[in-house]
Order: sequence, then structure tokens, then C-alpha cells
Amino acid sequence: MAAALDVDPDYLMACIAFETGETFRPDIRNAAGSGAVGLIQFMPATARGLGTSAEALARMSAVEQLDWVRMYLKPYAGRLHTLSDVYMAILWPKAIGKPEDYVLWSKGNRPTTYRQNSGLDVNGDHDITKAEAAGLIQAKLARGRLPGNIWSGS
Repeated sequence: MAAALDVDPDYLMACIAFETGETFRPDIRNAAGSGAVGLIQFMPATARGLGTSAEALARMSAVEQLDWVRMYLKPYAGRLHTLSDVYMAILWPKAIGKPEDYVLWSKGNRPTTYRQNSGLDVNGDHDITKAEAAGLIQAKLARGRLPGNIWSGS
């Protein structure tokens, strides 16, 4: 799947780890009640746009749901060269390819979206940048690359 999307598989794994609270469960639901579900927290409207439903995705195995993750990410194939761009494909696709200091949401301009994502405002300046959002994913990537977490194939 990663090869077909031209993306580092570790980047995908880190994003899925973050979105699922490191459970990698396809049925995990968004704690804030948005209706999002699964490995990359598919919103109900996104699921419908792909030809399925949040409920159907929640009933799938992780392996089955990865096919839907691939379908969702396919339009961004070849553009996901950084960890932050992979995460932006999930969180805010408009930011793919933008610089790390690109402001996704600010309290003044998008108060509702800012409030829903205020936990990403690491420095508390009321602007959420691409780098701030991706910083949390970077921590998952680092944890996944620890020696005890790397699959050796044996």
C-alpha cells in the first residue's frame, strides 16, 4: 500500500498510531463525538464519499480497512513526501505541500475549528500550524522506531 502511494510506511504507521491512540483498532471512535471512526478517523461524510459508511468501516478488520485508507489517500499519491504532509492528508489536505509554519486554524479566523483542535496549539499562541499538528505525529514515529518496536521479520 505504501509503495502504491509513494509514501514512507513508517509515516502511515505513525499517523494511524496517533489517530487510534496507539490501539490500531479499526472500530475506534472519536472521543469528541464527531462520528469519526477507524484507522485514520474517517468522518461519516468522508466514508459516504468513498462509497461506504462509518458503521461499515467500524465492522471491518484493520486489514480490510487499510483498503479504504488507500482509497482515501490515493488522490494525494506522490505528494506525501514528509510526515507532516501525510498527516495533513488526513487532517487538513489544503496544507499538503505548504511550509511547516503554515497556519491551519487560528482562534480569530476559525474559532470553531480552532476550539475542536486546540490541543494541537502547542505554544498557546491561538494559531495551529502544520508543524505543531505534525509534532504529535513525530512523537509516534519516534516511538515506533524504537528498537523494541521494529519488526525484524523473524
